Amino acid sequence: MKTRILILAGIIVTLFLYSFSFRIADSYSLTVEVENLRNEKGIVQFALYNKDGTFPDEHYKKYYKIGKSEIMNGVATYTFSGLPAGMYAVNILHDENENRKIDRGLLFPKEGIGFSNYQSIGLRNKPNFRKASFELKGDLKINVKVIYM
Repeated sequence: MKTRILILAGIIVTLFLYSFSFRIADSYSLTVEVENLRNEKGIVQFALYNKDGTFPDEHYKKYYKIGKSEIMNGVATYTFSGLPAGMYAVNILHDENENRKIDRGLLFPKEGIGFSNYQSIGLRNKPNFRKASFELKGDLKINVKVIYM
């Protein structure tokens, strides 16, 4: 009888710890939408960053996760899933020729770019992780404005 009670108690403790571990490892999704794209050429690339010092990342080498989406009716959407709670920033590129890099004219990008929390960019408003970041603590949808220069 004592053995059965000990086995039952062990099973209950194991189930409790197992369910608790799932609560610790909660993951969320982040949906990023870009509207007002100037055409439907190419794709929109979505880069997600989770550390200060990795953003902006002109050559796309320091991202946490990356994805791409086709453009339909001037809109592109991408969902990052399996994300732990934390601070994140997003960089988008309207990659019209699908070469996965920012094409430049003399100084400025030829293609559309955008950053979370930014409506415009310039010499006095350069993107950085601190200004672009937001807290993810549940499923979230954000809009990123595309900027053509």
